[in-house]
Amino acid sequence: MKKTILQAARFAIVGLASNGIGFCLYLLMTWAGLGPKLSMSILFAVGTLQTFVFNKRWSFQYRGKDRMVMLRYLAAYGIGYVVNLAALIVLVDLWRLPHAPVQGALILAVAALMFLLQKFWVFAQPAVPIHPSESAL
Repeated sequence: MKKTILQAARFAIVGLASNGIGFCLYLLMTWAGLGPKLSMSILFAVGTLQTFVFNKRWSFQYRGKDRMVMLRYLAAYGIGYVVNLAALIVLVDLWRLPHAPVQGALILAVAALMFLLQKFWVFAQPAVPIHPSESAL
C-alpha cells in the first residue's frame, strides 16, 4: 500500500506539472481561436510523450526489459484520449457546457484512469517466482 501511495504521489507531481502547463496552453490556444477538441488533441499528444520518461523512471521506477512498455503506454493514452474526446463531444457539443471547466474536470478524471492503467498494466512489474523451479513454468 505504501508503494502505491508513493507512486500515486509521484504520478500526481508529474501530472500536475504537465497538466498545469498544458491547461494554460489549452486556454491560450482556444483563446487564440483553435477549437477545444483540436487544442486538446495537440496537447494530449505532446503531454503523452513528455510524461513517458518521468512516469517510467520516477513515478513507477520501471526497470523492466519489456519492449512493449512504450506500446502499452501509447495504448493507455489512446484510451484516455478517446475518453477525453468523447466527454468533450457529449458535454460541450451536445449539452453546451462551457469547455474550460469541463476540460479542467476531465484532466482529473483521465488522470485517475491513467494512473490505474499505468500501475496495473503499462508498468506492472513481472511476478517473481517463489521457488527457482517455478521459473521454468
